[in-house]
Amino acid sequence: MKCAIIGSGNIGTDLMVKIIRNSNYLEVMYLVGIDQESDGLKRAQKLGVKTIHEGLEGLEKLPDFKDIKIFFDATSAKAHLVNNGIIQKYPGKFMIDLTPAAIGPYMVPSVNLENKLDQINVNMVTCGGQATIPIVHAISRITKTYYGEIVSAIASKSAGPGTRANIDEFTQTTAHGIEVVGGAAKGKAIIILNPADPPIMMRNTVFTLSEMADQQEIRKSIHDMVKAVNQYVPGYHLKQEVQFEEISEEVYVEGLGKVKGLKTTVFLQVEGAGHYLPPYAGNLDIMTSAAKATAEKIAQKNLHFILENK
Repeated sequence: MKCAIIGSGNIGTDLMVKIIRNSNYLEVMYLVGIDQESDGLKRAQKLGVKTIHEGLEGLEKLPDFKDIKIFFDATSAKAHLVNNGIIQKYPGKFMIDLTPAAIGPYMVPSVNLENKLDQINVNMVTCGGQATIPIVHAISRITKTYYGEIVSAIASKSAGPGTRANIDEFTQTTAHGIEVVGGAAKGKAIIILNPADPPIMMRNTVFTLSEMADQQEIRKSIHDMVKAVNQYVPGYHLKQEVQFEEISEEVYVEGLGKVKGLKTTVFLQVEGAGHYLPPYAGNLDIMTSAAKATAEKIAQKNLHFILENK
């Protein structure tokens, strides 16, 4: 299926390179930007991908716009509101949102990919959400999870203008994703931009407080989930073994009151594939990898439908 990537920054360019190198179901027809001199548009031209620097509005005016079925939005939350409005006018087109706008339902491929394939707009949550929500879900499918808190630490050099402009949306969207996709009754998210030099790999810490349950079952569920994410993000892995602590005295959780149970702590690291961005930019790599996996499944389903009905 033919696709277009809106946004010629780091995320959009990395996604383009990933699809060109590794996808059997997708063809990048256009990389769309607003700066003719951007490195992304220049890179696209070298790779034989068509470019346009008048934004999605400019692409909409071209004759081959009708052939594009999947659109990736790698701009900003505010820009996505406009871009989605354009796509919604045309039946049969899909929007995969890599911004924190969250117009459509949250998509975390290892958790709910099969359930959301008919949606015309899906939201890829955030980099922290893609890394940690699967772990919260892995715990929630074993026992009732009262509270899920995640801390994502990323290299400051991997946080571009879009990431920095959307910090508030990041924390709100990720926290909500921990609840509606991860299964926690209450979610909280924290992001840290670490200025260390050399830059650090993306690190994520997940804390949950749940009902008491078999620790071996939880550990196995987490390991199985890591393997599932690893299918589309090869650099995703546990940094150390899962830790447990029994909380026998009640603690206060906002919105829930006093609870006690089992505290689970999970440490993760995400190393980027280095397709366009440095390996330390795992926060961007996990977003583009998840978006690519989602689009491939949409394309696979629709192409099979077309073949079956010929």
